[in-house]
Amino acid sequence: MTAPDTPSVGNGNSTGNRNGGPVRIDGPWTHRDVAANGARFHIAELGDGPLVLLLHGFPQFWWTWRHQLTALADAGFRAVAMDLRGVGGSDRTPRGYDPANLALDITGVVRSLGEPDAALVGHGLGGYLAWTAAVMRPKLVRRLAVASMPHPRRWRSSMLGDFAQSRAGSYVWGFQRPWLPERQLLADDAALVGRLIREWSGPRPPEEDTLDVYRRAMSIPSTAHCSIEPYRWMVRSIARPDGIQFNRRMKRPVRVPTLHLHGSLDPAMRTSSAAGSGRYVEAPYRWRLFDGLGHFPHEEDPAAFSNELINWLKDPEPDR
Repeated sequence: MTAPDTPSVGNGNSTGNRNGGPVRIDGPWTHRDVAANGARFHIAELGDGPLVLLLHGFPQFWWTWRHQLTALADAGFRAVAMDLRGVGGSDRTPRGYDPANLALDITGVVRSLGEPDAALVGHGLGGYLAWTAAVMRPKLVRRLAVASMPHPRRWRSSMLGDFAQSRAGSYVWGFQRPWLPERQLLADDAALVGRLIREWSGPRPPEEDTLDVYRRAMSIPSTAHCSIEPYRWMVRSIARPDGIQFNRRMKRPVRVPTLHLHGSLDPAMRTSSAAGSGRYVEAPYRWRLFDGLGHFPHEEDPAAFSNELINWLKDPEPDR
């Protein structure tokens, strides 16, 4: 199967099919909604076999996994890409954007799909939440694969203690301002979304048609605000009791096999910040650095990324 790179999408702001909006993009997959953790979540699914749940990052939505959906299905897996709370075709709730609750969204979707567990594959913010879900609900996580995001405790220490990473993640600090970040994201038909993806990519950035898909998805009402809210919590809670409690909770080790993927040219999350996350894993841990790729290795070189992921998922004894 081959994932379409230039989908047919509508120009409206609804989340219908290609004739009605930018989210339910046609392809070999099927679209539906599932209920979990008090909200409704849009998913795209393809294939049969053990469940692999794909979690997107910022500023994207489920479609970022289009190449992996087809590759995983061809490899004998049930591949499901979900839209996180507040993004794409999922509910935009007024609250619930702290990582503990967002992780419960993810494990709730696993249950709603009728599966005993899942291999979680997360990129960026989705990776942060995958780390969290593996700690909070370990019985529902069979394996963990994270791209372009360190363990939450490592993220926190790097953002606070490493000037180079703090500067690289300056967009996170900028998100702490009220209202202005949302307006900047939406200005000029969400031009900033395309600019961020280009700047964070390596030497092979996506085509303009691909960037337009992400720009249209961000332009759905309330999406910009909901996309920023998790980052606001991550910073504003640092000195609050809920943030301190979350950081302590994340001291619990990850006890499932973990694959950690990173692009050597990632300008948003430095390699030195991501490396070292293995100290929080008490299970086989594999670090894979993709030379010459940036923040979106699964899109910049989908064949190499999918091959690495599938070989690891099929390995009965992943090495440390």
